[in-house]
Amino acid sequence: MIPKMSVEEKPSGSSLRKVLGVFDGIAILIGITIGAGIYSTPQIIAGYLGSFGPILLLWIVAGVFVFTSGLIYAELGTRMPSTGGEYLYISRCFGPFAGFVFGWAQLFIVRTSAAAGLALIVADYFGYFVALNKSTRIFTALAVIFLFGVLNYIGIQKASIYQKLSTILKVGALLSIVAVGLLFSGGHENLLSSHVAPEGGLGPVGNVVAALMLIIFSHTGWERIGYSAGEMKNPKRIIPLSLMIGIVLVVMLYAITNMTYHKTLGIPGMRESTLVASDVLTVLIGPIGAALIAVLVIVSASGSINGTMMTAPRVYYAMSRDGLFFKWLDFVHPRFRTPSRAIIAHCLWAGCILLIRGTFETIAAGLVFAILIFYGISTLALFKMRRENIGGPDIFRVPFYPFLPFVSLLLIFVLIVLRAYFEWQKSLVDLAFIVTGIPFAFYWCRKKREKKDEFKTA
Repeated sequence: MIPKMSVEEKPSGSSLRKVLGVFDGIAILIGITIGAGIYSTPQIIAGYLGSFGPILLLWIVAGVFVFTSGLIYAELGTRMPSTGGEYLYISRCFGPFAGFVFGWAQLFIVRTSAAAGLALIVADYFGYFVALNKSTRIFTALAVIFLFGVLNYIGIQKASIYQKLSTILKVGALLSIVAVGLLFSGGHENLLSSHVAPEGGLGPVGNVVAALMLIIFSHTGWERIGYSAGEMKNPKRIIPLSLMIGIVLVVMLYAITNMTYHKTLGIPGMRESTLVASDVLTVLIGPIGAALIAVLVIVSASGSINGTMMTAPRVYYAMSRDGLFFKWLDFVHPRFRTPSRAIIAHCLWAGCILLIRGTFETIAAGLVFAILIFYGISTLALFKMRRENIGGPDIFRVPFYPFLPFVSLLLIFVLIVLRAYFEWQKSLVDLAFIVTGIPFAFYWCRKKREKKDEFKTA
């Protein structure tokens, strides 16, 4: 029996095309990370805390945490610069069983739920211009998933063009919100110092944890930069630069955007708002602000969907290539040089989640809890890679090791425990989506072992 070749060993006609540079990497990171979170979470966070000072502090703390995690993922990505990202790190360090459970969670809850929820946001804001009923809203959201599935199917270069365009527009639009706030706030009261009692019913610590989970949700996406490493020209250079530059830009944009929100509306106004960015622009420049923000959210959310499709299907492809998933998914389109079948699977399941669960709030509910678990496992993988000296030359190394990774791991553990304590019912549901993959993990891992035994005796 001839052993199966890895993606790097396959003939050039069936291998992934190495076309992505640093700007592509930054565009992917920003494009995925800045989705709907900055427009859908600040008004909820304002209910958990009573003034802007603690809210800004939590956004900064989350930004520092994300940047530290980015340094960890930069080292992981340069030690294993191949398509698959966290799936590769976890599988290499903790075995195919752990890798399978990670990939299962990505396909069946984490990444496809994000696509479904963001597609609903796109449909909702498209409804600002065209009246949609319940059925046409769902149809529009499904059409959005289909559209970006097709775009990614026919080539990562084409998807990357939209990613760069949408990233430029969404960053420019957020800066425009801030600029409008600076230029037109002269005749409006500065409400940054407004203060009211918190409304959350989880107590002081529980409210902070709930707010932090929402803030981290707004930052999720940066970790997927390594998923497309196999299509980067020089991943050992591109991954660290993309992570550090991209995360810093996102954290700064979020901080100044939140300041503009609170300066214009104050805590009471934030709590009463359902479309906070739209309400801010409406206050400052009139009804035209609602139309501008509708376009902004459509571009922002669709860019995040596109960025997810540029990255997540590579995990399913990598799993199949390793013999841990359906063989059908181990396929690179001979013409477009994309993992086309993995993209199809991603779109189909995202559509199913959209039809079954129906609302953005329900779809997005458990993402952060699951993601934090795999952040923690990936951080543990760094310690093992260091100990075993995995990787070649020119590796990016996390500064102040092991202090920074240990602090990051400790914060992840504390957040997981506190969230499980204060919202144990939701946490159990979130965990259920992950553990449902365990029986399938036994099956696929046993199947892979049988193939190895067959190869040895051949």
